[in-house]
Amino acid sequence: MPTARVTLDTMAERLAGVTECPGFEAELFLLHTTGWNRAQLIARMNSPVDDTPLEPLILRRLAHEPVAYILGSWEFFSLELAIEAPLLVPRPETEELVERALSHLAPDAGRVLDLCTGTGCVALAIACNAPESTVVATDIHPVAVRVAKANGERHQQSLSVFEGDLFSALPEDTSPFRVVVSNPPYVEATTWDGLAPDIRNYEDPGALLSGVDGLDCIRRIIAEAPDWLLPGGLLALEMGESQGAAVLALLQDRGFVNCAIVKDLAGHDRIAQGIYPASI
Repeated sequence: MPTARVTLDTMAERLAGVTECPGFEAELFLLHTTGWNRAQLIARMNSPVDDTPLEPLILRRLAHEPVAYILGSWEFFSLELAIEAPLLVPRPETEELVERALSHLAPDAGRVLDLCTGTGCVALAIACNAPESTVVATDIHPVAVRVAKANGERHQQSLSVFEGDLFSALPEDTSPFRVVVSNPPYVEATTWDGLAPDIRNYEDPGALLSGVDGLDCIRRIIAEAPDWLLPGGLLALEMGESQGAAVLALLQDRGFVNCAIVKDLAGHDRIAQGIYPASI
């Protein structure tokens, strides 16, 4: 049998054509099949490994299937979350949405609503880091509702997840929220054919596309959010890197104040936020 080092090198060479991080993905697959942690892998680089279980994983990745779907889980905000197709794979830039919510909640607790929750990654990250808060989530996709609930149970969080279209999924007697967050669809429909095959062939178009300019869902959220926010409540939305000016204008036109754009770690405009109304 080949050593772990040889196995990693061979996998990375094969994966180089489908990913910018072949070594990293090769390592993830080897850790997954061996059950080792990274420290154990480093210590056993010259140990023989059975590479037979790796072949089906490699073939799936060579077909551009996202690594998260192949592994069945993904890390977000230091939380290990179950994931399955076609739910949107949690991305690092979305962690800034969690930071915005936690910043507004501190030092007090509050009610939080996460729209378009997907795997529940944002809702759970907030719940785990603001344990005195009550977090509610909605999603129109039944798979998302099931997976988000399962992830809540996995992390021992009593996450309420409702199936339906944005705010309309909430029960009629729902109390208002101190924070509303969302990573909504914001991709222009005309760009679909140009997206990477990892996205186009596997992830849910409904979680990505939002009209000609990508703002259809964001417009709806901004229009309806004041009806669900407490005075001084925060609305924070992930958006495309070229949409900042348009989303700021939508927030201001709806009466939000202290509106701002927050950049992600790559320096791109990523989160738009505003307070409704001016003060508590």
